[in-house]
This record gives sequence, C-alpha cells and structure tokens, in this order.
Amino acid sequence: MIRYLSIKNLATVDSLEIEFLDGFTVLTGETGAGKSIVVGALGLLAGARAHADLVRTGAEKAVVQASVETAEGQEIILRREITAEGRSRAFIDEALATVRALEKVSSVLVDIHGQHEHQALLNKEAHLGLLDSFLVAGELESNVANSFRAWRSVKGKIDQSMISETERNEKIEFLAFQCREIDDLKIEENEDEELSRERDRLANAEQLRLACDESYALLYENDNSVLSNLGLVWKHLEGLAEIDKEVEGELSVKDGVNASLEEIAIFLRDYRGSIEVSPERLAEVEGRLSLLAGVKKKYGPGLSDVLLERERIAGELTELREHEESGERLRREESEARELFLERARELSRKRRAGAKRLEAAMTPLFSNLALDGAAFSVEFGDSDGEWSETGFDDVEFFFSANAGESPRPLGKVASGGELSRVMLAIKTVATIDLPGKTLVFDEVDAGIGGATANYVGESLFRLSERFQVLCVTHLPQIASFATNHLRVAKVLRESRTLTVVEALPEESRASEIARLMTGATSEAALEGARELMRGKEKAKGESERRKRK
Repeated sequence: MIRYLSIKNLATVDSLEIEFLDGFTVLTGETGAGKSIVVGALGLLAGARAHADLVRTGAEKAVVQASVETAEGQEIILRREITAEGRSRAFIDEALATVRALEKVSSVLVDIHGQHEHQALLNKEAHLGLLDSFLVAGELESNVANSFRAWRSVKGKIDQSMISETERNEKIEFLAFQCREIDDLKIEENEDEELSRERDRLANAEQLRLACDESYALLYENDNSVLSNLGLVWKHLEGLAEIDKEVEGELSVKDGVNASLEEIAIFLRDYRGSIEVSPERLAEVEGRLSLLAGVKKKYGPGLSDVLLERERIAGELTELREHEESGERLRREESEARELFLERARELSRKRRAGAKRLEAAMTPLFSNLALDGAAFSVEFGDSDGEWSETGFDDVEFFFSANAGESPRPLGKVASGGELSRVMLAIKTVATIDLPGKTLVFDEVDAGIGGATANYVGESLFRLSERFQVLCVTHLPQIASFATNHLRVAKVLRESRTLTVVEALPEESRASEIARLMTGATSEAALEGARELMRGKEKAKGESERRKRK
C-alpha cells in the first residue's frame, strides 16, 4: 500500500507531500482544484504515458515519488521524472529502470480505476479479462499464455525452415536493411507528436502572439479590463449583501473567479513569451516530420508501432541467421507444444465456466442495493471460431437486463452509462484477485449516481478498505461520509502563481467539508445533515466489527 507520495513541479503543483493511511481515504475539493493531479501522479508511477505539458511552467522537470509497502512489509521506492522536453525516466529503489518495469512492479501494488473505466464493459473483448479477475487463476492463466507462446514460437520456426537457402539469404538482407533504415533515424518516443505541436506553434507564431497580446490586454492590462470591471461587480455585490443577506452566498465564488482569471492572464503572458519565430527551425521540423511520416507509412501507423516492428524484424532476423534445426524435430516439438497448450486451455476453460456461475450468483444480491432491483446478469460463452490466443480459446460476453421479466441481452447494447458504472462497481466488489493490502484508487467512479445508491457505494468502498487501502476521488457527500481519512484538495495563489495544496482534515473539520459537498455552504442545517451522514459510517463500521468478531 502507498505510505507516502511526493509531487514536484507537476502541472499546478509546486511541491506536495502526502501521507496516506490505512483504510478508506477520500479526496474532495472544488472542480479544477487539482484532485486529478494526485491521481495522475499515481498513474505516472503505474506506467502512464508522460508528456512535456505535465511539467510546471518554468521548471526543468517534474518528479513523482512514492514509498510503497508490500504485503510482506518491504518498502519499495518508485520514482518517475519528466523533463520539460518530454523525456521520461523511471527508478525503482533509486535504480534506473524501464517504464515497463515500473508498470510491472506497481501493478502488483496499486490498481487505478478511472472515472471512465466502466466504458470497458462496452467492449466485449474486455469481458474475458474481467471474468479472469474474479477467478484468481493467475498461475493457470500464466501457464496457458506461456504454452501458447511456446507453440507459436516452434510453429514460426517450422515456417522458416520451409524457406530455401537463397530465399533465406535474400530475406536476411532485406530485414537487415529495414533494421538499419529505422535505426538511422534514431526515433524518440512520441517525437512526431511533439514536433507536430512545435510546427503548429512556429507556423502560427505571429497569430498566437497577437491573440495573446489582445487577450491579455482585454483581461488584465487595459483601463477597462475584465478584472477591473469585475472589481466593480464585487463591490456592488458587497453593497447588496449589506442590505440583503441572501446575496452573501454569491460572494463565495469571488476568490475562485479572481484567481482563475488572474491565472489565465499570467498564463497568456508567459505563453506569449515562449512563442518562437524561426523560419529556420520550422523548416528543420518540417523536414524531420517528413522523414518520420515516411517511416510510419512503411512500418507504422505510429512511431511506437515502428519501434515494435523493428523488434519483430530483429527477432525474425536472428532466427533466420541462427536457423539450423531439423524439420522433423521441429514438427515433433510443435505437436507436443500444441497439445500442452490445448490441455492447459481446456483446464482454464472449465475453471472459467464454473467461475462464471459463481460470478453470476455473487452479482445478483448486490443489484438491489445499487438501485437495480430485478436486474439479471449472466456470462455467456460463444464459439471462438477456432481462434487461439494467449488467453486460451474462450469467447466470453456479459449479458444484462435492467428490468425483471426481460431476457438478458449483450451488456454493451442495453445498459445505460449509470448502469454500466454500477455493474463495474459490483464486479470490483466481488472480485478477489487483488492481494490484501493492495492500494485501490477510484477516480470519480461514482459519476451518475446519488441518493440511496450513493450510500451503498460509499459503504461498499468502506468494506473494500477492510482488505485493501482504498483511495477515492469524489464529489458526493454520501461517499465522503464513509471515509476513515479525508484529504481536501484546493488551489491557492502565491506570488502570482497558482498552486495545488492538499490538507488532511481532522475528524472535527470533516463535517464542514461534507456540508459543502451537500449544499455548497456550511449552515447549521447543512452541518447537521453532514453529521447524520457521518453517523451512518460509524454504524457501518460497527457492523463490520461485529462481523469480524463472528
């Protein structure tokens, strides 16, 4: 689980240090306050793609670092650095590592569920993975994948052995040429995207400068600027509030509006200063993009595809050069590898079909508490048409009916967005693949729900925190009331720069924040409503303790 997170120069964060505790932690705050930055930082440690735009204006690099504790009590330090040029480096326990290695380590420790993850349910291809997450068949799945790769490898060698010596030499020469053609370009990750953005800026430099100058003047510099006129508005509102207290509520947005507009003005000024006018650099960028377009057309469609194709070509080249195996021996190996794969795939298929029944049975009781009374859920196995892969040969699709009496149909075709979100939460609630102590991050997965359903979601997340460390970004007071730890994220203006700050709320301050989530205010009535929600959490906690004693 995550014990400590440090963020430096990432987006609007200058320097931020957060200590995470066991249990259920919520992050709340105004829209745009920076909650997504915290989740994004964790995403970078989980291997998410890095962009130069993430680096705070004026900084040389952004650094995200976390101290993570394994189930065995071992501490692991994960770090990700992104330079202002967009280059990325990863570290594990201070040792330089690949992003893929960082992703592999963090996937065992942290699981991030984004606010649109339930959209995966629209994709039938994702259903098999979700079923497998319920089965806890990791070793068997790994055996199937390994045996499939072994079979395909031997089969590929057989195909190569059927090529004549002359054809083999010709192919070696051609593959070697392809490798050199790609290597000579010295391609960097996402280089074409960065160059395209630079080209657009260079080609439209004068237009960008003019737009920035005019916008900055209208917003900040002119005598009759937006900010100047806005000051008069606030003055009039303050006068109105002295006469009619009902107006006071409208003044609550004053600081936020002023800060946002000032932030835009500062951005326009800084951005204007960064715009470069250089015909020579534009020609250089256009030339480089032309070269990259040529190689993408041959090996793409994207640069990442080009690099993957280069790896494939190199592997094929190595096999051709080292090819000495006997055809008969290879055919024998292929037959043995094929039978081993089929044996393991059949075993996995049997386990999946039995697990599908258990998943259906486990999902049904949850639906009534998720405002899905009468809903039905089933896992259907179709014909895979003889297509084999590293996952075996099963073709799986989830079927769903939201109303009693209606036959279940393909989930992606009949469920609404809100229903998809609740079905995904139900799956996450019953799935047991994650090791106890793992960190589960939910980024606004409560979108589209409210009322009693929100209460159940909050209680479900609270119960998950009995086995895992749960972090949740939410705007719902019902969810926040079930938290055992509460972090408030906010934006502040310091020395003309907007910063994101995170405050750990003590128990006595939580009612005010929950009241704000409920009504946007902290009146006594709102505070009492917040306290009532929090008492619901205490009741759920007591029930949880009673279950443990039993």
